[in-house]
Amino acid sequence: MAHSHDEQDHAHGAGHEHGHSPGGDHAHSHAPPNFSRAFVIGIVLNTGFVIVEVIYGLLAHSLALVADAGHNLSDVLGLFLAWGAAVLTGRAATPHYTYGFKRSSVLAALANAIFLLVSVGAIAWEALQRLRAPSTVSASTIIWVAVVGIIVNGITALLFMSGRKNDLNIRGAFLHMAADAVISAGVVVAGVVIVFTEWFWIDPVVSLIVSAIIVFGTWSLLRESVNLSLDAVPEGINSTAVHEYLLSLPTVVDAHHLHIWGLSTTEVALTVHLILATGTSGDELLATVNRELRERFRIGHATIQFESRREPECEKEDCA
Repeated sequence: MAHSHDEQDHAHGAGHEHGHSPGGDHAHSHAPPNFSRAFVIGIVLNTGFVIVEVIYGLLAHSLALVADAGHNLSDVLGLFLAWGAAVLTGRAATPHYTYGFKRSSVLAALANAIFLLVSVGAIAWEALQRLRAPSTVSASTIIWVAVVGIIVNGITALLFMSGRKNDLNIRGAFLHMAADAVISAGVVVAGVVIVFTEWFWIDPVVSLIVSAIIVFGTWSLLRESVNLSLDAVPEGINSTAVHEYLLSLPTVVDAHHLHIWGLSTTEVALTVHLILATGTSGDELLATVNRELRERFRIGHATIQFESRREPECEKEDCA
């Protein structure tokens, strides 16, 4: 979704100009509108699966299934969180929240990464307990419920697959659902092995292997969301390359106070002071800089202050 803002350049004292992407330079990369439908479908499917797990867990006297239902309930809450953030990101700015609520998508991605790691930690802990004291399980019941889990979580993950590369918040929802599908697949494998061998220890072993895989896959989500929370340069943007590009501009003799950060999980902002050669103006340069920052570096919010190079002030005793 693209927004354009027609803004005039403002002069701030002699030798200073402030530029903010004129006419259409604010190209944003939001999640497509149909992700709201994906969230609704995912929430409905997973809520239904939670109910099924509780019913079958009680009928089969399986504490594991009831516990997994609690885990899947946290998935539903995670989807609600990601959906809420996606909605808030599109809200207009206010006098108090001058950037709007764009950072909510970063917070949601961070929360989803933490939820996922905590959930995996709980599964790994339970697996260690069962590894020390393997318990008899109803393999056939667990297999069929796990197959349903693969279908539900697999479908939900597919709904978010197209947005996982461009939006960290959507990636968080995708990884949450994909991880659950992998967990369910591991349960099916363990169940089949138990049916033929009665090796009940295989269930916790598979759980530990799957947990390790999920932690490995989730680590980048956690790292990127923490970095964005700390206003680090977003992944995929080379701040050194941006600085070198700015210095290569005609009439620019220096660049300082360069800051690049993520406004949200999809939008990048930049502020910089550019020192121009004496007697030059930044009027024509401004549009070029904004366009190339957007096209070359995916930076859609650029605030640029132009400064004129001045001769150093003379010492009092040297002044006439």
